[in-house]
Amino acid sequence: MILVEVAAKIKIMPKDTNVDFEKLKSDIASVIPKGARLHGFTEEPIAFGLRALIAVIIVKDEEGGTEIAEESFAKVHDVESVQVIELCRI
Repeated sequence: MILVEVAAKIKIMPKDTNVDFEKLKSDIASVIPKGARLHGFTEEPIAFGLRALIAVIIVKDEEGGTEIAEESFAKVHDVESVQVIELCRI
């Protein structure tokens, strides 16, 4: 059986423009669920000083593969919303 993995780009919206992104990155990295690997972060400008944090995680290609990570990220302090914006097999 060949193990197939998926890279998931997850957009994490902070609650406001004053969120410390370095702390947010650290907090997100600390809740990565078992079976997932953090590949990295980027930041995306939205509007009026608001930025989104884009996390790329690697998970197994199976049903519900990103759900646990999404739920974990949503519980982090200063996170307003979490949305998978792209999936691709690797």
